[in-house]
Amino acid sequence: MSELFYRNACSSTNDEITEVLLYPQSNFVGLYTFNQIKGRGQYGNSWASAAEQNLAYTLAIKTSCTNHSHFMFNYYTAIAVQNYLANLTEKIVKIKWPNDIIVKKKKVVGILIEKKKINQENYFIIGIGINILQEKFDEISNAGSLLTQTEKRFNLKKITEDLHSFLIEKLSHIPDDEEILAQFNSNLFRKDEISVFELNNVRQNGIIKNADENGNIWIELEQSGLRSFYHKEIKLLY
Repeated sequence: MSELFYRNACSSTNDEITEVLLYPQSNFVGLYTFNQIKGRGQYGNSWASAAEQNLAYTLAIKTSCTNHSHFMFNYYTAIAVQNYLANLTEKIVKIKWPNDIIVKKKKVVGILIEKKKINQENYFIIGIGINILQEKFDEISNAGSLLTQTEKRFNLKKITEDLHSFLIEKLSHIPDDEEILAQFNSNLFRKDEISVFELNNVRQNGIIKNADENGNIWIELEQSGLRSFYHKEIKLLY
């Protein structure tokens, strides 16, 4: 059983999802808006979204529905969103570690997953921001939207409803860790390609080799060889 709620506007769907979790028999509860005022990204970053052009969507899932680690659950959520957008757009869609979604070399989706205890129940709170109809990104040069990357105008409500159904199907049948890692790495942005990274304010070339089960990424750097990094310890420039 699942529920999907809509709001004309809200501060953050990840914050306001708590107000609609009134159905303890539901393993999946969604909340969305096309006008999010105070969106949040990873590690306290903000997620800016133009009103009535983009989707802010949160899906609450009881943690009892999965026995996977937070890292594996995070990876598989990114895989599910990547699958959905690849099917929708018929374009090259990649996952930028750890869970941004890239369409034709531009960031179109940001994902924020949190754990919360609400009404005595533990949940994974999955926040997904998708740029859909926005055309200009003056302040963020590496951002894009489905419109800018496909030249197609998608219906906001239909994308939301289809994504909600798709995610529930995918997250109801999560494969084992080995399969998750294989899928994640096969769709990893800039994998096995020479890229430029910024480490301790110094730029150098490197090659992404793989992501591991502990949430780290392994990069072969020209100055220090093969090393692993956690999120925010190194920056990929693209």
